[in-house]
Formats: sequence, structure tokens, C-alpha cells
Amino acid sequence: MERILGEYLGEFNGYSGWIVWNLFLAFIPMALSFRLFRWSPRSRSLVWWIGLIVFIAFLPNAPYLLTDIIHLIGAARHTRSVWIVTLFFIPLHTFAILAGFEAYVISLINQGHYLKKQGAGQYVKWAEILVHILSAVGIYLGRFIRFNSWDLITNPQNVLLVTLNELTSKFPIVVISITVLVLILFYWIMKQITLGLVLRFRHVRQSNQGLFSDQDLL
Repeated sequence: MERILGEYLGEFNGYSGWIVWNLFLAFIPMALSFRLFRWSPRSRSLVWWIGLIVFIAFLPNAPYLLTDIIHLIGAARHTRSVWIVTLFFIPLHTFAILAGFEAYVISLINQGHYLKKQGAGQYVKWAEILVHILSAVGIYLGRFIRFNSWDLITNPQNVLLVTLNELTSKFPIVVISITVLVLILFYWIMKQITLGLVLRFRHVRQSNQGLFSDQDLL
């Protein structure tokens, strides 16, 4: 029994040990989006701009979890128990991918809210497309070049030179273009679901408040 548990623990570390860390990185831009776009004053201070740079640097970590499907494929290929794959690896990886992408969706919804609050609602769609492109570039650099988000802050010159060099090659352009299309599609779907749930929760809350008010009058 100990041998079996040790074997599966090793498989978990090999194929799923990244989940907690990657989700932490994905939730950083979501947390920043509330501070930058929901709770910040209308004026933009130096601290706000620094926070925006950190937000942009870490945002690709959220949709990056889509590419971690390769770890699930690896686990399915090399794990001998189909039950472990079905009952453990698939739900765990599905949750991580959906949670990470939902953090991305919420971040962009907050960004759109801020633009509307600033009177720039007509630029929301263009801002989303720009973020998709930047995120696609970040995903490529993270998956293939193995850059981390903090490299953009600690070693920006190297990141810039490598990025410009990669963008002159055909393969990176194709990969980034496909990634942009995937992000646009998945974001549109998840955004509709998220906004629908928000509206549903608001309706239920308002209904409950109305019910309580009626009871108070009795």
C-alpha cells in the first residue's frame, strides 16, 4: 500500500504539483484588477501605474493554465490506473484550468468597468483584444522560452530582445495567432457565463431583500 501511495504521490508531483503555484500566479492579476479598476480613485498616481505594470506582467499567467493540458495528457499516458486518471487527475486539472481562466475573465471585466467609469467605454473591446494579444505573446514566451513574469521587471531588456527576435520568425507568429483566437473564443464564452451568473445572483439578492422588506411590513 505504501508503495502504491508513493507511486501516485510521485505522479502527482510530476504532473500536478504545479497547480497551487500556477493558480497563485493567476490570482495575482485578478486581485490587482480589483484594486486598480474597482477600488482606485479616478486620479492615477505613480503607485497605480506601477500596479498596472505588475498587472500586465502577471496577467498571462491566468490563461497560461490552458496550456497545462499537456500535463493532464502526460498523466493519462503514464498513470497505470484509469480510475486515478478519471477521478483525480481530470477533475483536478479541469478545475485548475477553469479557475485560472476565470481569473483572466474577471480581470478583463474589471478593466472594462474601469474604462467605462473613465468615459472610455467605446475602447473596451479594443482593450480586450490588445490584452489577448499581449497575453498570447506572454504565453508563448512562458511555454517555449520559459520566461517568468518577473523577468519582465527584473530583466526587461533581455525579454524585449528575445521577444523581438521571436516575432520575426514564422513559428512564433503562427502559435501566437492561434492562441489569440483561442483566447478570444474562450473569453467570450466565459464572459457570458460569468456575467449571466452575476446578474442571476443580483436578481436573487434583490428578490430576497424585497421579501424581507415585505415581511418587515407585516
